[in-house]
Amino acid sequence: MTATAWQLLREAREVLRAAGVDPDDALRLARELLPRHTTTPWELLDQPPAAFAAELRAAVGRRAAREPLQLILGEVDFRGTRIATAPGVFIPRFETELVCGVAVEAAREARGGGAVRVVDLCTGSGAIAVALAREVPDAQVWAVEISPAALELAARNAAAAGVRVTTVCAMAGDALPELSGAVDVVVANPPYVPPDGVPRDPEVRDWDPPAALYGGGPDGLDVPREVMRAASRLLRDGGVFVMEHADVQGAAVRGALAEVGGFDDVRTLRDLTGRDRMVRATRTRGTRQVGDWHP
Repeated sequence: MTATAWQLLREAREVLRAAGVDPDDALRLARELLPRHTTTPWELLDQPPAAFAAELRAAVGRRAAREPLQLILGEVDFRGTRIATAPGVFIPRFETELVCGVAVEAAREARGGGAVRVVDLCTGSGAIAVALAREVPDAQVWAVEISPAALELAARNAAAAGVRVTTVCAMAGDALPELSGAVDVVVANPPYVPPDGVPRDPEVRDWDPPAALYGGGPDGLDVPREVMRAASRLLRDGGVFVMEHADVQGAAVRGALAEVGGFDDVRTLRDLTGRDRMVRATRTRGTRQVGDWHP
């Protein structure tokens, strides 16, 4: 006898529970996969199409093996935009939406002096760049990434969202010399995990590319330091720098920015859980103030 929709869901939940995965992912998968097979809403579905049942069971098997939900579905929501995901490319996180929000505010505040110029360093899938281009329509946005595969995905995500983003394949430190001193906002979510900070979750440890996780050096901040130097070069006086970092790196990042020099009003901002999550600083040749600031 063919399983009903709810029997199929119960089966999927048990498989995930036994694997140590949130059983609610079963319903998330069902809701996302069902429209590929029928227009009937999940709540009204009695006998699911055989093709849907087979696809759901396969997807649940992948999730039970700890493949990230975002890769199974092939996309993730980022600030209201569907961002395509792909193996070998860092998966955007909710915390980065907050970092992007700070950059969006800075870009909006920069309006009035002509076209706003925004550079997203270490763009990965392009989530930040695409969100900025959508939310600040008059901004000129550049997305910089060293991985050709990630940069190709970023370009596809920009095209799918209907926004214009200029993609550049380069190391952060070498990127966009023609824009030196002319950028309003530089934002980045660089790799910053130290070598002894191997993520516990298999979804991160086994699926995100190491080059997008580990920042290099004993403190994980080699790449972030390169990003800071690039931001110092690119930003105009009064331009804003926003960068994500680990919750234990706030003081080290502020110290690194002080070493780079040329930044004022350096603030450590917290995420919604109260953890240090990002730094915000203003490019200036004036007096530098470095400290914590928690909204």
